[in-house]
Amino acid sequence: MDLKVTKDMRIGEMLSMDGGIAYILMMSGMHCIGCPSSIGESLEEACEVHGLDCDDVLDSINDYLDARQYEGQ
Repeated sequence: MDLKVTKDMRIGEMLSMDGGIAYILMMSGMHCIGCPSSIGESLEEACEVHGLDCDDVLDSINDYLDARQYEGQ
């Protein structure tokens, strides 16, 4: 199964896919991952609030997921 994250996915949804995504978000500058409001935000909304380039964060997350899936084969 090929896991991918999109800009419109909610943070909570992404974290339920793979908890390792939290590390990527925190390293990108989102230090409020546990905040109740962050869970309901889309990746794009969260990036906008934090002044981050959503495409860069999205690429980092999907690269991570690709590597995890590759390791599992």
